[in-house]
Amino acid sequence: MDVRRSIGMWGEDCAVRYLENLGWTVLERNWRYKKLGEVDIVAVEPSERNGVLVFCEVKAKRGRGYGDPLEAITRAKLARLHRLACAWMSTHEMAFDRVRIDAIGILAPKNEHWELTHVKAARL
Repeated sequence: MDVRRSIGMWGEDCAVRYLENLGWTVLERNWRYKKLGEVDIVAVEPSERNGVLVFCEVKAKRGRGYGDPLEAITRAKLARLHRLACAWMSTHEMAFDRVRIDAIGILAPKNEHWELTHVKAARL
C-alpha cells in the first residue's frame, strides 16, 4: 500500500472516531456506486426527529505544501458527491429530516499534533 493511500485510510479512521464521539451513527464507509465513485462516510447526525443524513468527504494530508486538505474538494467533486448522495438515497429506504454533504480535512505533519477541520456544508 502506498503512503498516500495509508494516510487517507488513517484520516478516514480519525474522522469516524471524531463523528462517533459527537454521537453520530456511521452507516457506511467507502460506499461505491457503479461508475459514479465513492462516498467516504455516510452517517446520521442526531436531531429532534429522524436525524440528518450526512455524506462526508474526508481529505487527509501530511503538510500544507499543496494547500489545505479541504482545498482538494473541487466543485466537480461536490457535484459527484451530490450524485452519489442521490444514488445512495435511491438504494436505501430510510427517512431523514434533512440531508447534507460535509467535508472533514485532517492535517497530520510528521512529528506534530494533527488537526481536524469539519465543515458542515451543502444541504440537499
